[in-house]
Amino acid sequence: MSIDFNKATCQTHSTKKKFGICDDDSSPIAYIDENHDEAWIAVVENERQFSVIFTAIDNCIETKRADGSMNKRCDGMLTYNSTVIFVELKARKPSRNNWVKEAEEQLRTSIGYFKATEKEKTYTGKKAFIANSKHPKAKTGEKGRMNKFFSDTGYILRIENRIKL
Repeated sequence: MSIDFNKATCQTHSTKKKFGICDDDSSPIAYIDENHDEAWIAVVENERQFSVIFTAIDNCIETKRADGSMNKRCDGMLTYNSTVIFVELKARKPSRNNWVKEAEEQLRTSIGYFKATEKEKTYTGKKAFIANSKHPKAKTGEKGRMNKFFSDTGYILRIENRIKL
């Protein structure tokens, strides 16, 4: 069964130079926000003002295991032109690196489902971000993890909450 990563009810859009991605109690799914930067978990810098679509995956697009139970998946993906960026949002203080490991697994699961679709072949720029609003700076000590992620998936992994398009 092919999974539809194009559900309009799961999508929000922006062409602003700067916007955020939120995942809070005001919505059951993650979404783009252009006005309330205090709620942003990830900050998207869109200097060239691309038409960007954010598709919520968690709580919106069903990805089930063979036994019918739901898989853990990332919060969503940004798409513009020929680029796709999977995003996992975290809003917790770092206590060891458990949040990075958990987020990486969620990204791998979602990317795996996406790779099984025809749509995946239309993207040449392939990235994944783990964004933590409580730990916004890039994690430089994760080079090995990022290299292995690229080797395994073909997607460039970044661990920071600023996404530059």
